[in-house]
Amino acid sequence: MGTLDHRQPSRPPPACSHVPSVRVAIVIPSSLCSAPLRFVPTISTHSTSPSRLLPSPSSPPPYPPPPPLQGPEMSDEGGAGEPLSDRQKREIAVWFLSNAPAGEIHYVAKDVRALLGDDAVYEAAAAEAFPEYNKARLVSLELPDRSGDIIISTYGEIDKNNYLDPRTAQVATIDHMKQTCTKLRPAEDEELPSAYIEEFRCALDVELSKYVVEAYPKGACAVYCTSGKDIEGPGADFSFTAVISAAKRSPQNFCNGSWRSIWTMDFNYELQFVDIKGKIQVDAHYFEEGNVQLDTNIDRKDSTMMQSPDDCAVSITNIIRHHESEYLSSLEESYLNLSDATFKDLRRKLPVTRTLFPWHNTLAFSLTRDLAKELALGK
Repeated sequence: MGTLDHRQPSRPPPACSHVPSVRVAIVIPSSLCSAPLRFVPTISTHSTSPSRLLPSPSSPPPYPPPPPLQGPEMSDEGGAGEPLSDRQKREIAVWFLSNAPAGEIHYVAKDVRALLGDDAVYEAAAAEAFPEYNKARLVSLELPDRSGDIIISTYGEIDKNNYLDPRTAQVATIDHMKQTCTKLRPAEDEELPSAYIEEFRCALDVELSKYVVEAYPKGACAVYCTSGKDIEGPGADFSFTAVISAAKRSPQNFCNGSWRSIWTMDFNYELQFVDIKGKIQVDAHYFEEGNVQLDTNIDRKDSTMMQSPDDCAVSITNIIRHHESEYLSSLEESYLNLSDATFKDLRRKLPVTRTLFPWHNTLAFSLTRDLAKELALGK
């Protein structure tokens, strides 16, 4: 569960740099998912590495539009006026860095730095974009003492560079741009929950870790107390947030992807009830002889009775397992219907060439070769 298939490149990608690219946005309204899958392909005959695949401003949501180039420095006739200010350059650079595909921000950063040609502007943009990217992507990093992994998230953020690892009760100092942990220190008492809350948190962390090990080959998880951490005993409400992060990095095979899920649990003592809300986010980027991106998310709700710490942990983990398995199955079924639904939306049934498209063999056709031929790219 939560893995992506990767195949070896069949041949070296073309290296032409003068041929324009064609960007196509596809939205799949799947009856199997309560939220549509959004594919953002960029079919290009010259893209050969992640560093050449910056996000397209013309892409549909979930990516927000980049900062506008039109301003007081730009000519109303569309011609070039005064050069962009350093502030405008920084904002545009931040947008590109923040919207880099999973695991590819360093490739994008290399190109952005070269395009800017100004180290001071780049450093300012990177200092702003990298921390937000790491938190949004739930990047997991190995702890310096090799005691496990820490997930960079807003729930464990103590300050800009220090993050709590609730499992080991340590605080890690993070170098966001290098994506490494530089040092550790024991967490202080005020940074940790009370013994009563920790009993619930630890039980859930143990059960969730078992599930993540089974479901995600390279997954990590953490459980944070987000409210009521100072409660000393029964009689009050408290909340937890569990995060799961799994990634597959395979740039040598032209693909990267990640699975992120965030589950909030509100414990109501009076009603003896636990309200559960989840958000699952999946993204994948495949760029052999082209550029196809998947970015999709879905929200889930559920509930269970408040019981002992161990029983609560088992019940909540089973709910998370059920919803994530169900959503993964819906994604897999959508991929099986890809040839019948998605590719047919790319073009008319009978194009101007009056030649029928080989729908029966869509799994084998090359995006670059066939579309470049049909659209007469480079001619």
